[in-house]
Amino acid sequence: QVQLVESGGGLVQAGGSLRLSCAPSQRPFGRCAMGWFRQPPGKEREFVAAIMWSGRDTGYADSAKDRFTISRDNADNTVYLQMNNLKPEDTGVYYCAADSTRCYSGYWSSNSRDYAFWGQGTQVTVSS
Repeated sequence: QVQLVESGGGLVQAGGSLRLSCAPSQRPFGRCAMGWFRQPPGKEREFVAAIMWSGRDTGYADSAKDRFTISRDNADNTVYLQMNNLKPEDTGVYYCAADSTRCYSGYWSSNSRDYAFWGQGTQVTVSS
């Protein structure tokens, strides 16, 4: 059962930008750590970015640093991933996930096994 819904993916040229959004379909996760992961074609799912429940602390994969920004609006129970200067290697399915073990916690995780709730993904394609 899908718990989160992603939107904002699409086709963009290299150097362009996209903003992904993630909202709960049922249960709200506004007080839990949230993460974005992606799965490039033919590869395993990988960590992109995460944010603690209050938004005060965030973390990024090296590939996302200085280009991507994760943020959240707890009033709307929405998490965002702003992606700038996109590269062809950013192509993949992007997933939003909620870590229900880190609610009201000052921590976030880059391990996908810590996230119990997932969206069905949104496709991001970056052309060269």
